[in-house]
Parts: sequence; C-alpha cells; structure tokens
Amino acid sequence: MGPYLLRRLLFALPSLLGISVVLFTVLALAPGDPFGEMALNPNVPAEVRAALRVKFGLDDPVWQRYFRWLWAMLHGDWGFSFISRVDVDVLILQRVPVTLAVIGASQLLAMLIALPVGVMSAVKPYSVFDRIASTLAFVGFSLPTFFTGILLILVFSIKLDWLPFVYRADLTTTGWAWWSEQLRQSIMPVLVLGLFQGASWTRYVRSSMLDVIRLDHVTTARSKGLGERTVVMKHVVRNALIPVVTLVALTMPQVFGGAIVTEQIFRIPGIGSLLIDAILRNDTPVIMAVTFVFACLVIFFNLIADLLYGWLDPRISYR
Repeated sequence: MGPYLLRRLLFALPSLLGISVVLFTVLALAPGDPFGEMALNPNVPAEVRAALRVKFGLDDPVWQRYFRWLWAMLHGDWGFSFISRVDVDVLILQRVPVTLAVIGASQLLAMLIALPVGVMSAVKPYSVFDRIASTLAFVGFSLPTFFTGILLILVFSIKLDWLPFVYRADLTTTGWAWWSEQLRQSIMPVLVLGLFQGASWTRYVRSSMLDVIRLDHVTTARSKGLGERTVVMKHVVRNALIPVVTLVALTMPQVFGGAIVTEQIFRIPGIGSLLIDAILRNDTPVIMAVTFVFACLVIFFNLIADLLYGWLDPRISYR
C-alpha cells in the first residue's frame, strides 16, 4: 500500500498546482481592492497606502505575485490578512476546530440515519416502512438548509425557547456546564446538516442495496442455508457500500461548502463564516487560503475513498 499512496500523492501534486494557478489568477483579476476601505479613510495618507501596496506587491504582475505566494506557501507562510491584521494560518486554525466539530457530528448523524434506514428499506422494498422512509428522504433533501435552519430557530428558539440560536465560541462556563451549553448550541446546526445529508445518503444506500441483493452470489448464499441477517450483512451490505463510499468521499468537500450557509444562519465562528467575511471585505489572502484548503480536501477524501475500496472489496489490489 505504501507505493500506491506515494504514487497517488505524486499525482495529486500537479492537480493542486493547477488548482492554485486558477484560483490565484481569478482572484488577482477579480474587481476590487483590498485597501479600498483604507482609500476612503481621510486619516490614512496616500503615501501610506502606496507603501502598503508596494510591501504586499499588489502592483506587481500576476505571475510574480503567484510565484511569490507559492514560495511562501512551501515555506509554511500562508500570507497576512489585510483586514484582520493577523497571519492567515492563525485565522484558519482558530476557526477549523469549530467547523470540524459541527461537520463531524452532523456527518456521523447522517451515517447513523442513512445506513440502517437504507438497508431496511432495501430488505423490505415497497413496504410501509420503505414508503414512509422514501417520502421523508425526498422531503429531507428537497428542503434547503437555510429553510430548515430558520424553521428550527422559529420552533426551538423563539416559540419554545429551548435552544440558543446564536453559537457562542466564548463560553465562560467550565466543566460539565461547558459541555452542556456546547451541546445545546450545537444541536440545531448538527440537525440541519445531518438530516439533509442523511436523507440524501439514504436513497443511495437503498438503491445500491437493491442492485446487490439481486445478484447471483446472494441467491447462492441463501440456497446454502445461511440466515437472512448473515446474507444481508456479509454478502450484501459490504458490496453495496462501495458506491456509497464514493458518494460520501466526493460530497464531503461539498459539505464544507454547504456548511457556510449553516454557519451564517447560526452565527457559527467557523471557516465558512471566515470565507464569507473575507469575500465581502475582499481579503484576498484569506480567500485564497480557504479555497485552497477546500481543494486539498477534495483530493484527500478521494484518496480515503480509494483506500476504503480495498477494505470493502478484497478483489481490489493496490498496484
């Protein structure tokens, strides 16, 4: 497996390089000026603005700025935020734990919903359970996250006053009180993302299960006298999960993008809200760093999917 991983990483480097070129060029040619707000401030002399532009090389050709950025990235320097006056890597590291906690919990919830419901729907197709589950799944992934987020806020925060609708990163409590408050303020954003993904994945799990459950080797396993539970768990579920792994791996970066909307609704200080704030304020170094991180996530989760293929299907070898 070691040589396979090395080859995949070597193949990923040109992809990341090409992505970085496209991202940097688009952001460099986009309209707007990072120091536009400063230009409207009469207290900032023109020579100071000019000195800052020279310092950050904003008037240099795009190709020079790109190679300077790439060289700095290779040395661990992610740039400097024009707006926050903080290093970009510091800003990202401050926001990533919150985003990972919310997204990780939501994806775990989605899998806990999709796997059992999808398997049971496929084992008993067109039953009452299957029809109810399919209807709820269609409703679940048809509703956008911003609608369900606002709906949950109206019900649980405004009407019932059970849960806070603003996520606070500066909780002053400690111990079990901190964990309790953290759980209360995470319930709604986790539900919004988890139910949406769970509804979508349920349909894929059911469809994949139905494709496998009709194959000859499943019929052979039943004819040998194996119990239905053994047949389903050992001969159907494992093979049916292969396309589901592809789906989960490819949609995981989209989950981070979709979390941007959820973070805005619940005011979660995560990497999504950082990206939105950077776009609104034309903070190019932050935009470049966050979007590049999303691109790395795409390649990383594709690699994870390839590794899981070999575990789910022994016929796949890493050569």
